[in-house]
Amino acid sequence: MPPAKTSFVCLPCRASYKQPYPTPARTAGSDQRVCPRCAGTLIHVGSAFASPPRRDTEAWRVLSLLVHAGIRFHKGCCDGPGYRPRTLREVRERMTYARRTGEPIARALVRPELP
Repeated sequence: MPPAKTSFVCLPCRASYKQPYPTPARTAGSDQRVCPRCAGTLIHVGSAFASPPRRDTEAWRVLSLLVHAGIRFHKGCCDGPGYRPRTLREVRERMTYARRTGEPIARALVRPELP
């Protein structure tokens, strides 16, 4: 049986790659993945990630905001990664809510509904 794979993305190239999971035996610096297009560092986003089309610049901007906020797309035991915003409007609403209430941005971004 082949090893399980997970998704890695290159934000400047707007490309996603499936590669084997990082091994825990290696140190964090030695398991760096390199983008085959630009030789930049790939970011591990999780196995439940669905890549947007390369031409959809808004979706890639949203993805960039999520990744830089520390949000990934890992599966739970019985379900997917949960809610993730898909549009810049949803991101703006949640970031405004986080500023108003003092809630951490990463938690506000994955909140399915705002009160």
